[in-house]
Amino acid sequence: MCGIIGYTGPEDVLPLLVQGLSTLEYRGYDSAGVAVIDHAGELQIVKRAGRLDRLRGALEGRPIHGTTGLGHTRWATHGEPNDPNAHPHTDAVGHLALIHNGIFENFAELKAELEAAGHVFRSETDTEVIAHLIGAIRDEQGGDLASAVRSAMKRIEGAFAIAVLDRHDPHTLVASRREAPLVLGHAEGASLLASDVAGLIAHTRDISAMLDDQIAVLTPGGITITDLEGYPAEAHHYTVDWDISAAEKQGYDHFMLKEIHEQPRAVHETLLGRVNGEGRIAVDELRGGAAVEGDLAHVDKIYIVACGTSMHAGMVAKYTIEHWARLPVEVEIASEFRYRDPILTPHTLVVAISQSGETADTIAAATHARNQQAKVVAITNVVGSTLAREADVVLYTRAGPEIAVASTKAFTTQIVALDVLALYLAQLRRSLFPDECGDHLARMEMLPALIEQVLEQEPAIAELARTFAGAEYVMFIGRHVGLPIALEGALKLKEIAYVHAEGFAAGEMKHGPIALIDQGGPVVALATRGHVRGKVVSNIQEVKARGAVVLVVATEGDTEIKEHADHVMYVPDAHELLYPILTVVPLQLLAYHIATTLGRDVDMPRNLAKTVTVE
Repeated sequence: MCGIIGYTGPEDVLPLLVQGLSTLEYRGYDSAGVAVIDHAGELQIVKRAGRLDRLRGALEGRPIHGTTGLGHTRWATHGEPNDPNAHPHTDAVGHLALIHNGIFENFAELKAELEAAGHVFRSETDTEVIAHLIGAIRDEQGGDLASAVRSAMKRIEGAFAIAVLDRHDPHTLVASRREAPLVLGHAEGASLLASDVAGLIAHTRDISAMLDDQIAVLTPGGITITDLEGYPAEAHHYTVDWDISAAEKQGYDHFMLKEIHEQPRAVHETLLGRVNGEGRIAVDELRGGAAVEGDLAHVDKIYIVACGTSMHAGMVAKYTIEHWARLPVEVEIASEFRYRDPILTPHTLVVAISQSGETADTIAAATHARNQQAKVVAITNVVGSTLAREADVVLYTRAGPEIAVASTKAFTTQIVALDVLALYLAQLRRSLFPDECGDHLARMEMLPALIEQVLEQEPAIAELARTFAGAEYVMFIGRHVGLPIALEGALKLKEIAYVHAEGFAAGEMKHGPIALIDQGGPVVALATRGHVRGKVVSNIQEVKARGAVVLVVATEGDTEIKEHADHVMYVPDAHELLYPILTVVPLQLLAYHIATTLGRDVDMPRNLAKTVTVE
């Protein structure tokens, strides 16, 4: 989940690297570093533990000029976040510099082998081991850097992306990947690489996503891609349709707040073009055409696999898919899925959800499903991502870049895309009439305007947040589609405010959690209109009787709920299954304003990174 940036071309590279790292810092901020081949042909490396500002401080007054370099921002996996463990790392003689994202699973074995040959290591990282390995191979075999990387790749195990430069070849970068993201940028007279598109978009929209076990050689004149045997290969090429302004704050205090306010547009974009010329619900990519649709029509069970916030979106989808498509659905944590030996057949559908399309656990679950002959649907925000390439069917969330670590617009657009999937499956299975599918889609198309109405309440929610900011523990409760939103509301508060928060099924309170209620303890309850509202009201009365201060998210016009609540946040009236897309918004704003009241770093919460590319 580290950030990688690389450039070779005519420009002075250091400012470009630092700017790229600023764009990618959300991928990791334990440390940062750069490696530049200067105009004298010397390899200059500067790295510091901590935020990017510490690296900037170290670079002040230290002129380093060159046109080829690498930059890295780290989320630590091996070795504590300190200066020696920061990237880049060099080989034994200091001629090569390497940066990496991911984990090398057999690094201990390789390190022992290299130590026996006399290598001395200066860090605790697995990264330095691979730098030494590549250097040793090149010294032993001769040849160019690409040949050494190719040979090393045949020995390395794990999920990772690497980028290497050599002071003896000052205008070349070499990169490779396996089960971790790495994209290449094609620019006029220059070539770039990065861990995701956000690092490249200031320079080019012409992108290639590398595939597993490819070797890319970048020079100012272009990029050459081969396989591990040296034969020509092709990456997945595409053009980015958003610009750098989408990845900037645009006047908001934090990316998270900007992304919360972008949800109406993101939902609108996700719903565009969902009906084809024949009046049928359409997906973005369908590999196998009518044959795959025929298989999907005969699916008898669905597993939804995801992690964190994406799993909560999957929990919401369970209700819509079962209700509209009449298919049994299980929602599973992606990291556990393949290890419990799930029963998968050609009639099983696995729906994998990942904002980045590069979440290691989710990709592994999708790959396992494919190996068992199950069909795979990907819900992702990134065109050309690994997950998208693994799938038979893809629905893109079209949320645009999400920079804040805590997911907001990705979550709501995932729910929308999953609701479209539910209608698509209902259409294939004929569990809904065509006009029913159209009516549900029409209701969904009203959601952007309804979200705007919720966002207008931000000042009142910010005031509520100041009231709740002193709480040591907050409980969230809900039933039916309110339960996943209770879980998501608690997760947001934990992620960015570091407040202990838990979400519970409201009906389970009397089976244990109600023991946590004490005088003045805050409880947030989801009680919108629907067939379980009365039950939730009963649960609210139970916690109120035990001294809780209750904040209720309710439907506009529900004045009766005020009899049972200390505070109320209203959302517009909607179809019961669509409420999650509205009710999560005030909880996002509540968490955001509690976090800012407490002085937290909202966009970069401690110990977390945006994309989890390691298991």
